[in-house]
Parts: sequence; C-alpha cells; structure tokens
Amino acid sequence: MENPKFSRVTDNDFSKTLRSRVNLYFKENNLSRKANANMVLKTILMLSLFFVPLIILSTGLVTSAWLLFTLYIICGFGMSGIGMGVMHDAIHGAYSKNKRINTLLGYTFNLIGASDKVWRIQHNVLHHTYTNIDHADDDINTPFFLRFSPNGKHHWSQRFQYIYIWFFYGISTLFWITAKDFVRLTRYNRMGLLPEKNEFTKGILSITAWKLFYYSYALILPMIMVPLSWWIILLGFLSMHVVTGLMVSSVFQIAHIMPETDFPLPNEKGMMKNEWYRHQFETTSNFSPKSKLLFWLIGGLNYQVEHHVLPDVCHVHYKSLTKIVSDTAKEFGMPYHVKTSVYQALKDHTKMLRALGRKPAINLT
Repeated sequence: MENPKFSRVTDNDFSKTLRSRVNLYFKENNLSRKANANMVLKTILMLSLFFVPLIILSTGLVTSAWLLFTLYIICGFGMSGIGMGVMHDAIHGAYSKNKRINTLLGYTFNLIGASDKVWRIQHNVLHHTYTNIDHADDDINTPFFLRFSPNGKHHWSQRFQYIYIWFFYGISTLFWITAKDFVRLTRYNRMGLLPEKNEFTKGILSITAWKLFYYSYALILPMIMVPLSWWIILLGFLSMHVVTGLMVSSVFQIAHIMPETDFPLPNEKGMMKNEWYRHQFETTSNFSPKSKLLFWLIGGLNYQVEHHVLPDVCHVHYKSLTKIVSDTAKEFGMPYHVKTSVYQALKDHTKMLRALGRKPAINLT
C-alpha cells in the first residue's frame, strides 16, 4: 500500500504562524532551540543511572538478591531516561546543532539493546509522518490479539486486551532487544525503505553486534561476577526491562490511543483530509502538564503535542512553548487535547482499549 499524502496548501498559514511565533520566542529570550546546560546535566545523570549500577554489579561486590534487584531496577529508570530523553532528542536532531553529537548520542539507544537505525524509520518517518493512520503508522501495527485502531481488524481475543495489555507493555523492551529490530528491519527492506546497496545486510550485522555487546555487559558479566544463582540474576535483568517497558510503552501509547484522538484514513486517491499540522493536533494528546517530576523523568513527552509539531526542538523547551502552541491552535480552530493527570490519561487509555477490543467498528465522532 502506498503511503498517504498530505495537502501542502490547507492550513499553510497555521504552520507559518506557529513557526514564526516559536522562532520569535527563542530570539527574544536569546535561547537556542537545542539542549541547554540542564539537558547536558540530565544526560550525564541518566547515563549514570543506567551504567553505574551495572558497573557495581560487575565488581562482584554485590552478594544479596535484594541489592541486585535494586540496582537493576535503578538501571530500568536510567534506561527509560536514555530512551525517552537523550536518544529521542538526539535522533530527532533536537539535541544539538552539531550532527555528529546527535549521531553519537543516538548510539546510546544501541547501548541499551535497541537499534537507532530501526528507530529512525519506525518513529521519525512512519510514526511522526503518519500518526494514527492504519497500516502506515508502525506504532499501531499490532499482532492479532491487540487492536490499537478502530480501523484495525477485530478479533475475539482482543476482548480483554485492556487487562493483559500491561503484561505486553512490561515485556515490550524484551521483545525489542531480541527480535523486534530484526523483524522490522526485514519489513522495512521489503517496503523499499533501505535504498542503499547492502544496507539491509550491514544493518543486520550492526544490530547483531550491538546486541551482543549489550548482553555481554548487562547480563553475562553480572552472571560471571555476582555470586548468586544465574536465574536470580536473570530475574533481576528482566525486572529492569519490566520497569522500562511499562514506562516507555505507557507514555507513548497514552499520547495517541485515546477516545478523543482521531484515526483518519486517506481517500481513494491516497490523500488525507487534513494538512499535516492539523493531523498532528487531531491524533495527539498531552497529559499531566503540571507535573515537573514527570516532565523531567520522561523527556517532556507529556507535552506530546508540542513534540509532534516541533520535533526539532529539544524537549527542555516544551513547557515554555505550550502556550504559544495551544493559543495558535485555538486561533486556527484546531483541537488541543490534554489530560490533567497521568491517572486520567491511563484511565481513558484503558477505556479506549476496552472499547476497541469489544467492538468491530467504533464511531469516534
């Protein structure tokens, strides 16, 4: 299926207005759109939260199971911070004006067991361009027992997905570090998204090498050095990924799979009804905008609307830009979805999953 296309005329005034106002904000405040000192400090801290506990585990000084689990769980929060903050901004080119710095920090994703190459296609290209469009947005392409879109195929097994989804969220990064990158790179190659000669083969070899490196220091070395049974260490490693999986999956999905967000489809000519910017407002939702701790912990992704319309801006600026974005959206008659708390967002996300699992077709209008 050919990817949908967006009009370049409709709402053109909106995009120009938003960009000019955002540019003026940075100019008047003498600020860079990229990372600031706080972001650099946060980067160091998140990398430390992940690597320092692993270094401690590799010394052989840890002899108790409770300490081992504590260190691995701390690693989980660090891994989440790297994924949702550091690498996320870097791969969007939002961390620095220097492409080499963005590339280097993008490799932190490889260091936590995933693939920056696959993420660039899945997230930057397919998700950000075709948000909530069935078959085009890879974030809502699910196995038969899950349904994230009212346009997706309904199966009886999805009836209780709102209950068992949390298990799959918890193991999502385990699938990521084992099979997901290989599966998706293979699919992207078939879709023609790897145009360079031998790009697929080089990608497979690169992914394999990075994953072997990750397993060697995150699991194998602790198994060698820690004087505990191998299965205890494996459970500690799994607990790290459960923390990361629940955090990352929940954050990304409650921003889009909601009762208020739209799931539009292209017409028979492959054209979308709305221009790209309006599409982003209709398919995306913010949550818990007043929580400073959450903002810091998840890389500002509770301001998902700002991220989608300004992906080249470092997340540390989202909170300051939200009034500009929301006011401009209101001025041009665009929706601006926001949930007041994480609890409300999770509740409505669960409600949406329940409805999607029970009904073959849903009218969201």
